[in-house]
Amino acid sequence: MHAFELVSPFSPAGDQGEAIQTLVAGIRAGDQYQTLQGVTGSGKTFTMAKIIEAVQMPTLIISHNKTLAAQLFREFRDFFPHNAVEYFVSYYDYYQPEAYVASRDLYIEKDASINDEIERLRLSATRSLMEREDVIIVATVSCIYGLATPEVYRKMTASFAKGATIDVDALTRRFVELQYERNDAVLERGRFRRRGDTLEIYPAYLEEAYRVDLDWDRIERIRRFDPVSGAILEELDRAMIYPAKQFVMPQDMILQALERITAELAERYEFLQSSGKLLEAERLKTRVEYDIEMLTEMGYCPGIENYSAPLAGRAPGTPPDTLIDYFPKAPDGTPGHLTFIDESHVSLPQLGAMYAGDRSRKTNLVDYGFRLPCALDNRPLRYDEFVRRLGKTVYVSATPGKTEAEQSKRVVQQLIRPTGLLDPEIEVRPSEGQMEDIYGEVRRRIAAGERSLILTLTKKMAEDLTDYLSGLGLKVRYIHSEVETIERVEILTQLRQGTFDILVGINLLREGIDLPEVSFIAILDADKIGFLRSLTSLVQIIGRAARNAAGKVIMYADRMSEAMEAAIAETSRRRQVQMAYNQSHGITPATIQKAITDILVRHGAEEKAAALTSLEVLKKSYNVLIPSQRKQLIAALNAEMLEHAKQLEFEQAAVIRDEIQKIRELGTVSG
Repeated sequence: MHAFELVSPFSPAGDQGEAIQTLVAGIRAGDQYQTLQGVTGSGKTFTMAKIIEAVQMPTLIISHNKTLAAQLFREFRDFFPHNAVEYFVSYYDYYQPEAYVASRDLYIEKDASINDEIERLRLSATRSLMEREDVIIVATVSCIYGLATPEVYRKMTASFAKGATIDVDALTRRFVELQYERNDAVLERGRFRRRGDTLEIYPAYLEEAYRVDLDWDRIERIRRFDPVSGAILEELDRAMIYPAKQFVMPQDMILQALERITAELAERYEFLQSSGKLLEAERLKTRVEYDIEMLTEMGYCPGIENYSAPLAGRAPGTPPDTLIDYFPKAPDGTPGHLTFIDESHVSLPQLGAMYAGDRSRKTNLVDYGFRLPCALDNRPLRYDEFVRRLGKTVYVSATPGKTEAEQSKRVVQQLIRPTGLLDPEIEVRPSEGQMEDIYGEVRRRIAAGERSLILTLTKKMAEDLTDYLSGLGLKVRYIHSEVETIERVEILTQLRQGTFDILVGINLLREGIDLPEVSFIAILDADKIGFLRSLTSLVQIIGRAARNAAGKVIMYADRMSEAMEAAIAETSRRRQVQMAYNQSHGITPATIQKAITDILVRHGAEEKAAALTSLEVLKKSYNVLIPSQRKQLIAALNAEMLEHAKQLEFEQAAVIRDEIQKIRELGTVSG
């Protein structure tokens, strides 16, 4: 095994060293659960990396969305350049699950757009787990959905060695079994071709391809090459090819599974007939028989995942194999990997809710003859099943929840920021006269060249408050869920640039909002009971002002709620610890300096600069009212959207996706 080697010019600072030492000792002592409670900006990711280097265990890092996962993936890839750092998220750019709405007799067919680059990264993750132990996988909750069993996946390979005698026809048939397509004209990812005495295959999980030179049935050379330029990258003695898809089965297992599927169809058909559901019975029979024919002829069919239980030989109700099952086991058979659950206060509830939502949708499909009951076993893990598969686990959050507190052997605090920044000061002021008070506060920030956030409880209140402050001559904007993605991004950039000074919103806890220019936050109706004013939400809101040395939060309320008391007490405790540390080490807090970049324009490599233009330039190049030009614009935007997704820039991809939808809607209206 290659050792995990952390490459970084930084050393642990503040209380990072103590947190690393304590958590590593707990892992080595066999403690199942621990929590790292780190304030925003304290370097939790670096602490996680140091723990991985210390314990030398394959690691799964779970985040609750693609954007945060992509950020973590990039950071860990930089930390561990000599190890296998992989990325495993849902490979859909767009996904509409199959569903049936009984009240409207409406069947919604599955519709999805698969991102080829993310599919490659997913396949690369499972391949790395097959071949090595120095693996770090950053994943979203998609890691609890079913895959092919690791044992079957390990067997579904094709290997060849220099100097070996092979049956070339048998090898190409093997490639087809692994779901590679033959195309002798164009070599693309997931395809192979044979031209004379040369066999080339482009593995679905790599950015390079293999070229095999043959002397009749003997392998003379194996080379790895760039499929775009054709440049030879490496001479090899042997190569192994893994499947092009994650749902693959050998032919003998498929034939056995077909018997089980046919038997289940007969049983279900009879049940529906006897229940008087004749339409549902015929519908099911037609659909399943078509799938059986496809599986027999091609070894694959659309929606094959709905037959994952009979294909794998699993009994009804048993959990599927997932990415977690690909991690190595300890000698005693227990999980042998380390797990970090990032932003656990959000990720854990999301993981716990996946099963029920999935089952509710699929139950309708089964009841009305769209799917066999075995489709119910194509599902995410239940929370209890997920927990049993976890290795030693560290929850990571600034505001850990009840689950983390109850399960963890210890909660390790990480309160010191490398820049010496303190948690902001907090005041509570009465709601009477709050508008005049807020006006005075924001005027002081404007004079100092700083920005302000005001949090309301409703969209209407945000809009009305924006109108009120604008009428007083202030430069102010609002943001909420009805503001489109592209406009939200523009608003945040303009706030940082100083185009306006005040941003009014409802829930500004969204990932990616990093606003060091904000020194003042006003929380209206801070004493109200609910999610937006819970202890977790208040602490997260307060943290938004912790990137500026002059940070201050004012809560406007008529009483002191329990959540307010707890949030104020926690913030005060943190400030005391931070001030004591700064004083003893002679540190003066400094506002974070972060460059202001336009998220709508990507600054990439020189060779891509001409191709990757801004949205505005693209939009001005076409007349959207002319159908042919509108079609060209959508194609151009779609290409840029896919390029952003390839670079894991999902925020930018989402911006362009929304813009494409607007243009399509405009075309519908004008047509």
